[in-house]
Amino acid sequence: MARINLLPWREQLREERKKEFLTTLVLVLVLGCALVFLADRQLNAQIDHQNARNELLRKEIQLLDSRIREIEQLQARRNQMLDRMKIIQDLQGNRPIIVRVFDEMVRTLPDGVHFTTLGMKGKTVAIKGAAESNSRVSSLMRQLDASEWLASPNLTAVRAVTSGQLDQANVFELTVQQTAPQSQDAEGDAR
Repeated sequence: MARINLLPWREQLREERKKEFLTTLVLVLVLGCALVFLADRQLNAQIDHQNARNELLRKEIQLLDSRIREIEQLQARRNQMLDRMKIIQDLQGNRPIIVRVFDEMVRTLPDGVHFTTLGMKGKTVAIKGAAESNSRVSSLMRQLDASEWLASPNLTAVRAVTSGQLDQANVFELTVQQTAPQSQDAEGDAR
């Protein structure tokens, strides 16, 4: 038997639904592609904006790093200046002390003794000189030990030198420590 469709309208309806489905499918695909495109554009814009912010931060960090280096250089120069000022102040403060030490050496020098060389390294004063006798060297050491500005005399060498029949001298070498005298206030506190 031959198939005859008595209801052609169903076939037309099926064809119309198929066209509507395809049209809707194409519209959904176009809309989906448009949404993907817009989302991509939005994300790219946000990435570009963030990259611009990152670049601005990098520039600011470089600027701050250069300022930090400049500050460190200024602090180093400041420390050098402070060190120099401290050295100058120490020299200014020690200037009267050296004068007092030399004055004290002259005061402790007994008759018949003279110094030939004086050398100072740190707080140690090295003295070379000549004396008429050993007792004069002993007297010098006692007077150096009794001094407020000098302490701990240490005799390192004594040699008798004869230059003729009557002239006899004892050449000596000694070291002594420079000290600062204790003030009267410190002595009062100790009692």
